[in-house]
Amino acid sequence: MLQSRVLVITLILLLSTTLPEVHSKSIFDKDRRDWLVIPDAVASYVYEAVSKVSPRTGQFLADVAQRPTVVSTRNFLIRETTKLTIMAEQLIEKIKNLWYTKVLGY
Repeated sequence: MLQSRVLVITLILLLSTTLPEVHSKSIFDKDRRDWLVIPDAVASYVYEAVSKVSPRTGQFLADVAQRPTVVSTRNFLIRETTKLTIMAEQLIEKIKNLWYTKVLGY
């Protein structure tokens, strides 16, 4: 039982999700800049599966996911990956512009 708890805690910390946010996100939304949406969805499925088997353990998972350290770490990762995504989008636009003006001569 202790090993199961450690495994579940590790999964939650790795996936670091807050449960209410998972169901409001679309994985395939093109305007999303949040790279954590897929781990959020996986964590949601893990939570639902665990909750069906053991509601008490499911509540424990929900409590762990709402801890300030997990939430702050997740928010930091979202903020930083959003910055990286914006920079990558700007770089792609510059490359497109360079391609059209210098190579194709438009």
